[in-house]
Amino acid sequence: MPSPSDVVLVDFPGALGVKRRPAVVVSTAAYHAARPDVILALLTGQASKATSPTDYVLKDWSQAGLHQPTALRVFLATLPAATTTVIGRLSSRDLHSFQSRLRLAIAVS
Repeated sequence: MPSPSDVVLVDFPGALGVKRRPAVVVSTAAYHAARPDVILALLTGQASKATSPTDYVLKDWSQAGLHQPTALRVFLATLPAATTTVIGRLSSRDLHSFQSRLRLAIAVS
């Protein structure tokens, strides 16, 4: 089972079909204990287009197992945990910075 802040590869649904891409696990261990799925946030290699206040350009993208500058977007999906492959993990600073973007985008405090 992936853990919160793991970077995973997954078949991500999109407007034009399914695409294999990296994502970040944003669901918690408590969620995972009761469910077979994970909540994921989209990662994109189009970091220069990540200009929304809820977008975050990773500082430590290479450390996270990614091959190019990458941004996190608050584009969420819930997919079966069994369909994910862990390739890395967000650094603490990237995780905390993206969590603040998540709070901007969804109605939690």
